[in-house]
Amino acid sequence: MENFYLIIVVVLFALAISDLIVGVSNDAVNFLNSAFGSKVAPRWIIMTIASLGILVGATFSSGMMEVARKGIFHPDQFYFAEIMIIFIAVMLTDIILLDFYNTVGLPTSTTVSIVFELLGAAVAVAVVKIMNSPDQTMLDLGSYINSAKALAIITGILMSVVIAFMSGSLVQWVTRFIFTYRFEKTFKYFGAIFGGFAITAITYFILIKGAKGSSFISEETLNWIHNNTLSIILGCFVGWTVVLQALVWFVRLNILKVIVLVGTFALAMAFAGNDLVNFIGVPLAGFKSFQAFIANPGTDPYGMTMGILAEKVHTETYLLIIAGVIMTITLWFSKKARTVTETEIGLSNQNEGDEKFGSSFFARLLVRRSLSANSSIKNILPRKFQEGIQKRFEKPAAPVGIDKKDIPAFDMIRASVNLTVASILISIGTSLKLPLSTTYVTFMVAMGSSLSDRAWDRDSAVYRITGVLTVIGGWFFTAFSAFTAAFIFSGLINWLGGYAIIGLLSLAVIFVVRSHVFHNRKSKEEETTEEIDEEDASIISKGEILEQLTYAVSVVTNKIPKVYAKIVNGLAFEERNTLKESLKKVRKLDKEAKSLKDKVPLVVKKLSEDSITTGPFYVQLLDYLREIAHSINYIAEPAFEYVDNNHKSLVPEQIDELNTIQTKLEDFFKTINRLLKDTNYDLDQIEVVFVKQKDLLTTLKKARKEQIRRIKAEKVGTRNSVLYLGILNETKNLVLYLGNLLKASRDFTTMNGAGSSSTEEDL
Repeated sequence: MENFYLIIVVVLFALAISDLIVGVSNDAVNFLNSAFGSKVAPRWIIMTIASLGILVGATFSSGMMEVARKGIFHPDQFYFAEIMIIFIAVMLTDIILLDFYNTVGLPTSTTVSIVFELLGAAVAVAVVKIMNSPDQTMLDLGSYINSAKALAIITGILMSVVIAFMSGSLVQWVTRFIFTYRFEKTFKYFGAIFGGFAITAITYFILIKGAKGSSFISEETLNWIHNNTLSIILGCFVGWTVVLQALVWFVRLNILKVIVLVGTFALAMAFAGNDLVNFIGVPLAGFKSFQAFIANPGTDPYGMTMGILAEKVHTETYLLIIAGVIMTITLWFSKKARTVTETEIGLSNQNEGDEKFGSSFFARLLVRRSLSANSSIKNILPRKFQEGIQKRFEKPAAPVGIDKKDIPAFDMIRASVNLTVASILISIGTSLKLPLSTTYVTFMVAMGSSLSDRAWDRDSAVYRITGVLTVIGGWFFTAFSAFTAAFIFSGLINWLGGYAIIGLLSLAVIFVVRSHVFHNRKSKEEETTEEIDEEDASIISKGEILEQLTYAVSVVTNKIPKVYAKIVNGLAFEERNTLKESLKKVRKLDKEAKSLKDKVPLVVKKLSEDSITTGPFYVQLLDYLREIAHSINYIAEPAFEYVDNNHKSLVPEQIDELNTIQTKLEDFFKTINRLLKDTNYDLDQIEVVFVKQKDLLTTLKKARKEQIRRIKAEKVGTRNSVLYLGILNETKNLVLYLGNLLKASRDFTTMNGAGSSSTEEDL
């Protein structure tokens, strides 16, 4: 029996390593966002400083480990075997859940996930105990769950969302009002005071408050710190202010860079001190439970209660350091961490660019109400007062001749506020033994500061608000799914024992591997579709546009005949899955074409002066590409709906006609793709295309006449006719738009500086 539980302990530690990896991938955004967004230093410097913060902060986590042992449930009410069931279910759930969020690129809370997983697993085991007891009812559930502590933790997490947003908004507004966007001159005189306050706050809340949870600082040292707190604060403020001012005078030090880098170190430290419990707290508690179990040989695992977990236990420093090293390695090599970071930076970006999220009804309503409220306030406030505030918030003109990828998402003033405010709030939670969500705090501080900094203008507000609501909605989903999955997993393990553990462990491995493959494939596809990107160059020549655009067009048009063939095949054999897969690919193609079209203004802005005449042809070419994507979408969607609704099969004549059309369409696409790829617009080659297009249009016209005959002869029904005639019409559009795209590409390639002939007419 001891060997069985030893295996569980080994599995727990293996899962702990996996959990550290997936957890850091999600939480790295918390302390990297500000440094990366402001581009305060090269990536390797930022990563090195964050790594040091993690290693130091890991040793401050000892006190927080109590949350996993007694923060959610009363361990003395559970037997050893039941405790192990809870812990193994929690770890399995945590890995699957966090990896899912990493894959889709949404930041979620590792604290919320671990709290609700412990709650769900403990409730499941407690319910089983109550059902097997003749003397207890569900009203006794409260004796198993630490309701007061759990409620305090959950309340603290929810309150931190509101407090973080309000704090970020207020501090950023005041800071921006004082320093404005042109802060260089003001910072010469007041920057040292600002820096002294920021670094003193970080020093106090991270080093002093965090020291209470340290695994190596003695009680005497803690008492001395407590008795001399005020002196330490004043000494730090005066010392940092003097040192920073001297460095500004003598070496022209950029104080904001110091604040951001120190803040990155501090927030990484706070993250490790507060969140390490989420990854290794449960395995360590399981290990302590196993040690207590083997210390009493022959003890029944269902007869030994685990009141020992309620005692204060000191976590060994070497275990914390090992965890810190694993977190650091993950930080450097995790690609999913970059995906999550991009989401948060995108929502707080000060510059114009692509928006990751769409709009929603609530976001539009909120923006309308805000604009209305803003107008009402303007009618009340004096005009001079409004002009004075507006002047303080005027943004400088965008730098000219700089690659957009080198322009920071926001300046270092906002980065400093984000880091300082988030560090203070998280450290307060750590010192009070409340596992505040670092994700919630840092995300909401960043969103609050973005709002105050007017990063959400009328062109981006609805998309940014939708993104924030999506992330927050994901947080509620985290709580619900964590509780539910842990409840179910605990029930299965309690019922099936080791077989359930093996099955669930296999499920976790499969899920993580599949999500890893999916994420890699998605990343590669995004790289492919971003060949024409606003960040590629500050000035683009005609030749560069031609090369990039030709590649992008060929990527899209190469996929269309393959999808069309699958649609025809799916209709012929009524293969719903084939049509569903085709519809997904078509929607993705439509999205790629839309992305290219949406970037037109950004690319046109970057045209070199000698290539200005390229613009209209470039726009026209993408217009045709967009219409082609629309046409294939209008074929795929009705086809899927037709089969999905189990309507009558197409008649054999229709299938034969579609197969003929598909064969000719594939040959037509191949011919045009070859010309586009080789940029070969010889008159003879163009004539071949015209002939094939004319033949294809004739075939479509003939098929339409045959369908009319079938309708008159009542061989087909209304739904069949609507679908078939729609496919023929959109195929005709597809052929015409593709021909026009070839003409636009020809003119785009062969035109001189004076321009060329129009391409508006159809072939």
